[in-house]
Amino acid sequence: MIKQQRPYGLWSSPVSATMIGQSVRLSEAQWDSDGRTLVWLEGRSDRGVLTAQSGAEARRDLTDEQSVRGGIGYGGGEFHVRDGVVVFAERSGRLFRRSLGYGAAKPITPPFGAAAAPAISPDGRWVMYVYSDGQTDLLGLVDAEGREWPVQLARGADFYMQPTWHPDGRQIAWVEWDHPNMPWDGTRLKLGRLEGSPLRLADQRLVDGDVQAVAVQPQFSPDGRWLSYIVSNGEWEDLVLLELQTGQRVALLHGEGFHLTTPAWVQGVRSYGWSPNSRRIYSLRNMGGRAELWAVSLDGSAERMDTGPYTWLSQLAVSPVDDTLACLASGPETPERLVVWHDGRWQVRARSTSESLSPDFMPLPTPIHWQAPDGSTVHGLYWAPRHADCEGNGVPPVMVSIHGGPTSAVNQRFSIERTYFTSRGYAWMDVNYRGSTGYGRSYQDALRGRWGEADTDDAAGAATELAAQGLGDPKKMVIIGGSAGGYTVLNALIHYPDVFKAGICNYGVTNLFDLARDTHKFELHYTDSLVGPLPEAAQRYHAWSPIFHVEGIRSALALFQGAEDKVVPPSQAEQMVAALRRRGVTVEYTLYPGEGHGFRKSETMLDYYPRVERFLQQNVLFSV
Repeated sequence: MIKQQRPYGLWSSPVSATMIGQSVRLSEAQWDSDGRTLVWLEGRSDRGVLTAQSGAEARRDLTDEQSVRGGIGYGGGEFHVRDGVVVFAERSGRLFRRSLGYGAAKPITPPFGAAAAPAISPDGRWVMYVYSDGQTDLLGLVDAEGREWPVQLARGADFYMQPTWHPDGRQIAWVEWDHPNMPWDGTRLKLGRLEGSPLRLADQRLVDGDVQAVAVQPQFSPDGRWLSYIVSNGEWEDLVLLELQTGQRVALLHGEGFHLTTPAWVQGVRSYGWSPNSRRIYSLRNMGGRAELWAVSLDGSAERMDTGPYTWLSQLAVSPVDDTLACLASGPETPERLVVWHDGRWQVRARSTSESLSPDFMPLPTPIHWQAPDGSTVHGLYWAPRHADCEGNGVPPVMVSIHGGPTSAVNQRFSIERTYFTSRGYAWMDVNYRGSTGYGRSYQDALRGRWGEADTDDAAGAATELAAQGLGDPKKMVIIGGSAGGYTVLNALIHYPDVFKAGICNYGVTNLFDLARDTHKFELHYTDSLVGPLPEAAQRYHAWSPIFHVEGIRSALALFQGAEDKVVPPSQAEQMVAALRRRGVTVEYTLYPGEGHGFRKSETMLDYYPRVERFLQQNVLFSV
């Protein structure tokens, strides 16, 4: 078939803002105790809906009135299911209980503070969970019917996550850490013993981890013999088994050239699971943005499993009755799905989109590497424009995308946002700048004390490299990013004014002083490591806060902001907009009511993407 010659950026695309707004966010899946019933969470616009399917029956929604959402930090850890009962965190901050059969959900915790990571005890009588009121965090315990007032199990640390029960119901494990650390800097894994009625923590001890070592994801083997967990080993991580009776430790799996987990930005991160007979562990491996699934026996032998078209997998769940697996899976030409592995093949249980879009419109990744000013190697993924019926002449305009975090990464998975632009004739470049994850601990730590500098250099380096390779038009480079990525957008326009034609900043940081003072508890000291502690590093805060250097911005800029953002409040964007307008810079600003740090609502998507497209046409494609 001969393709039509059309100018880049003006291709007619089947990917619409409506399609994006109707997409479903799949974020978690768990098996009930029967091993047949799978429960998962779908994000539909700004609502979280629990859904269940048992065997070959049709799926059904479990929540009608409530919006399921973990309320601590960035969320996660929304629910737990056991013996026909699901306990979930609601947007109000309360925990609710619901039978998988008939009946309405009812609250089991009071309406104050926030809850996440509920864990139902083996006998079904108790629910352990993480609680926060925004200042104090702790491990709480409530009876599963909500008849009694919750009690405190453990407190004293600044943060808690991943509480789990031993099969005997008298031992628990959890992860905790303190400021100024983030959970990928250093955590403590604790083992506790419970006694009495109501249960209370009789004693506790440190298992692993400290201020410079990360120990996460504790799980007890189904037979109760082992406590497993992931611990940092320097550059990578190990999967460790602790035999509870003897205290013997065994490193079952050494991470060499791959990671075993991802940074715990949310509660409930899960990258491995035990087989029901306690003889093997299924584990995910992250290697520079590609995931593999392995089965590891307790004798140390390992077998890689075929994941078919899926290049990124997460939230692995193992059936408690057989070796059936469930996880979230995606590939460059496969939108995210909830899939089940059974009898050697994958079955699809839920889809994030209608999957009506042909793969002929989906871009494919090409790893790109270039040298930073200090000589180190920087990583990224280039996605060329792709269309079933159109092609362009010359080289395309490029959207240079900067991920948030900044301790995060972009993986080789489908993105409907990316496809929206590549199917219109833009190339897309994901920059996994220094500080990103998936490339070893040294690469992750390369941003320490250099946030604003190293990421900005790497963003400009990506654009320069693409131009040098003939993969992008040097006169039509656009930089786009949200949150920490939005911060890099602004700094790139300031420090590399001749590289980028325009910028799109979504809920980005403009003032580091305000961020350090006003952000939520989870990230209250994040800038201590990224920039430096105050007041000692005040000069660096000033040097890399975009609000103090607006005179450097000459390119057109569009800013988008959520009105309810507690991480980066609207005042940060509005100060930047006012300063740019005083200087006569082309700037557009859109404030979305009801949105927080990140956009969820369908009506927001319907407005955002056409606005961005018009902005690009006016300030990049048709600009002189």
